[in-house]
Amino acid sequence: MNHRLQTVIALLLAGLWGAALGYFHLQSNSDLLERMEATLADLRSTIVGVRPPPDIVSIIAIDDRTAAAHGYPLKRDILAQLVTSIGAMRPRALALDILLVDAATEEGDAALEAALKATPSIIAGAATFPKSLQVVKENAEDPLAGIPEAQQLLLPQPRFAEAAALGIVNVATDQSGVPRFIPLFSRAAERLDAAFPLRVASIALDAEPLIENDGIRLSTRRIPTDTGQRLPLTFYGPAGSIRTFSATDALDGKLPTDAITGKVVVIGATVAGGGDVFPTPFDPILPGVEVMSTAITHLIAGDGMVRDTRTRQADAGIAIALPILLVALIAWRRSALGFAVIGLTVIVWAMLNLAAFANGYWLSAALPIAAALPPALIFGAAELRRDRTRARHFADQSDRLQRIEAPGLGEWLARDPAFLAEPVRQNASVVFIDLSGFTGLSEAVGPAAVREILSGFFELIDDETRQHGGAITSFMGDGAMILFGLPEPADDDAARAAACAVRLADRTRSFLAGHPELRRRKIGFKLGAHCGPIVASRLGSGDRQQISATGDTVNVAQRLMEVAASRRAELALSADLLREAGADAAPSQAGQLTGPFETKLRGRSHGITIYAWRGEGL
Repeated sequence: MNHRLQTVIALLLAGLWGAALGYFHLQSNSDLLERMEATLADLRSTIVGVRPPPDIVSIIAIDDRTAAAHGYPLKRDILAQLVTSIGAMRPRALALDILLVDAATEEGDAALEAALKATPSIIAGAATFPKSLQVVKENAEDPLAGIPEAQQLLLPQPRFAEAAALGIVNVATDQSGVPRFIPLFSRAAERLDAAFPLRVASIALDAEPLIENDGIRLSTRRIPTDTGQRLPLTFYGPAGSIRTFSATDALDGKLPTDAITGKVVVIGATVAGGGDVFPTPFDPILPGVEVMSTAITHLIAGDGMVRDTRTRQADAGIAIALPILLVALIAWRRSALGFAVIGLTVIVWAMLNLAAFANGYWLSAALPIAAALPPALIFGAAELRRDRTRARHFADQSDRLQRIEAPGLGEWLARDPAFLAEPVRQNASVVFIDLSGFTGLSEAVGPAAVREILSGFFELIDDETRQHGGAITSFMGDGAMILFGLPEPADDDAARAAACAVRLADRTRSFLAGHPELRRRKIGFKLGAHCGPIVASRLGSGDRQQISATGDTVNVAQRLMEVAASRRAELALSADLLREAGADAAPSQAGQLTGPFETKLRGRSHGITIYAWRGEGL
């Protein structure tokens, strides 16, 4: 199969994948995508930031001050006083986000009934459902078809229901409990009830809501809705973003007139421990009364999010176009320019999506990501494999391999000639080994003997390094630096580094004992081992390069050789390395492990916890 045909098939499959996800999105039938979208919506809300709400709604909070002064829950006669004092200031509408399902004293109930009749009032009911989430189907001919049916309604006492309008206070939350939608209608048996925010907005605007497909109409304003006649919620900021006053001040006649007159006033509980709180992107405990007030503001001001069938259709179109575009760009050019264009495409889409969100259009972010990422990754991986197959002949070019002084990495470089062409930050384990007192040996035994000794020593290091899967990045005079984590980090890097360090100590001790001249001159050795983040890169230029690693982790491992020498040990290991290696990897066999010790390191402002190890009989 030629490459052009493969690309055409990949483009077709990418489009079909996006179309399938788009179809489920239009049906509101993908829990996973909705969960992803909820997280991304919170992220976009945080980026857009806090915004001032229109000065339409004031909240009268039954807060801790009120509970301390009048008890909680408020008695009906106190609640009647609260309604009367607010009603006297002529609000546009007065809403009680309080369930009045039980009867109280006749005197208190009668007082509250009279207070509600004297002011345009709305009281709350609630609905329960047999499932936390019902699958509903849209019907273009019946705008109510997508509204789930309640199992039970919690309605206020009939005397209150006759004195005030009724609204259902249910909210639709995501898996984390964040309110995402307000169901604007609730069905139960043979009745249809408006949501609490919708009923409040209807009375405030003096207009009955007209139900349409994908929306409702209040007076001259059309409010777009999502599937199931749900109003999308976005929050203005943390608790208190909507003007909030204590009910105590209202009862004491201390409310400012401009906070009530001509405003929609919502009475609700914010008392600590009341339980009616929700997490939002701006506040982990936003009172439920502010959630309701946010929805009321959206309906009256028309500043809510637009997420309806049209936006979902736009999402589906993007879900088809974006993966096709990315696959086409990957097939077009896999170079710096090509990847720059791909990155720019993704950035432009993300910025447009964020700009739409900031301007009140809730386009899905999760759907395009889910649609574009798998085809792009799969096709990109296939193309990368194809490119690597074509480039295998570079593995036979000895000039590339000779540029790298890291045994064990040549095979990897042959597969990927661009390996570490740019520095990479990653976790690794580092082992340093060095001979002690070796500097003056060449004057005593001559350069040929020194070369022979060092060759044998380096061969020993190379052998142990290979057996434990490490990479020697450099031989430094009479020592070496070994990395565990190249070409790719692994979970057992630290364990292999610790095992390699102990084996190097054992073999180096035997190696030195086998050379009488080294024994006579008391040549010793020391090792240091540490793990953490490093920056791996190629150093050098032109015809000569080597792989090296830099960073605090490398410096600490090197300084640990000094610590080992100062404690008359062969090996100093950081506590971080042993912790990463695991208890089973502690180098206690055939030697003595002591510690932990807190020690200072030369050139480092803060100390480190280490362990010291030495072989038996030392």
